[in-house]
Amino acid sequence: MSWTAPEDLRAQVQRLWDRGELLRATVTDAIAWPLRLSLKTPGASDLSDRFEAVRNWVRAITETPQVRIEWREWNHRVQGTQRLPDAVWLDSLQEALAFIGKARQAQRFADLWRQTAAAQPSLLAWLSRRPIRALELADRWERLMAVVAWLQAHPRPGVYLRQVDAPGVDSKFIEAHRGVLAELLDLGLPPEVIERGATGVAQFTRRFGFRDKPLRIRFRLLDPSLPSLPGCQALPGVLADITLDAISFAALALAVDRVFITENETNFLAFPAVAEAVVVFGAGYGWEALARAAWLDRCQLLYWGDIDTHGFAILNQLRGYFPSAVSFLMDRETLLAHRPHWGEEPEPARHPLSRLTTEEAAVYDDLRFDLHQPRLRLEQERIGFGWLCDRLARIPSGTRIVPSPSS
Repeated sequence: MSWTAPEDLRAQVQRLWDRGELLRATVTDAIAWPLRLSLKTPGASDLSDRFEAVRNWVRAITETPQVRIEWREWNHRVQGTQRLPDAVWLDSLQEALAFIGKARQAQRFADLWRQTAAAQPSLLAWLSRRPIRALELADRWERLMAVVAWLQAHPRPGVYLRQVDAPGVDSKFIEAHRGVLAELLDLGLPPEVIERGATGVAQFTRRFGFRDKPLRIRFRLLDPSLPSLPGCQALPGVLADITLDAISFAALALAVDRVFITENETNFLAFPAVAEAVVVFGAGYGWEALARAAWLDRCQLLYWGDIDTHGFAILNQLRGYFPSAVSFLMDRETLLAHRPHWGEEPEPARHPLSRLTTEEAAVYDDLRFDLHQPRLRLEQERIGFGWLCDRLARIPSGTRIVPSPSS
């Protein structure tokens, strides 16, 4: 039986609720009343063949609360004159809300609307666009508006989130609601105080002019003859392990020719001494932080990552900031020499990489097209230490290696 049942009528109205249309109708003329619901009714053959089922259906529709029924009389050759529902209407918003049990929630939304119209009218557009989400945030709405008001009074404040002094608001609240706050602040603040290029939750602080916790760069001086930084002392025979914020790192003037970058902490700590060189631990801050250090442009950057597709993708990304960076221990010879240590990459990359050299691109293609084995990975820490030392010894002193991009 495909006739419209009472639960089907409720489902139609529930869809209006789920799309936010009924909530919008509490504060605007979004829906014209009365509202006609779709109704599929029995036909003439049903009156002949399923008369009792038709009677039960009529009873169920008739007993459905809140709806108004339009009737139609049928003159049936067997059953005689019959009166069947022909259309079903909801005459008002109140009846529609009562029909699905949403009157209380709609009243709550109307209260939010009035509160917002009085305090932050620029946010009404957001309430209209995302009414269901607004209801979910009803218990936090006053605090969200307090953040907007605080930033209106302190545009691009240049302070940490911890220093926002708005009623009932702390840094954890702001951090937990960065997504919705970004949408509200885009409406509530003048365009000139918003950095439009900073997008996404991760760049919330930059977009709205807060200070962010400093990015930190960790490195080791690989040449014992280099002067250490003031206050940095290492154990005898151990090269100093130093961490600086990105701004301080950028201000260094180290007398080095080579900068090795490795993604593995064990490799970073065990990296052997190299004349006029440092090693940087690549995890945790990204290449933008390194790019602030203009002094790196006069150095040779050598990147040592895993021999897997993502290792080459990271190298490709690094060259977006440092075009002359070269790969280290990411060649086919190293890969094939360490076959017993091959592992498996969980989710390989498959897309082309435009900044690899011809040799690097060939190894990358071997990996992404599973030439040797599916999802092949050789992790950098599995490369023999003797192999590392031998390769370091092969690097000509004072010679700058320049990568040749693949065609």
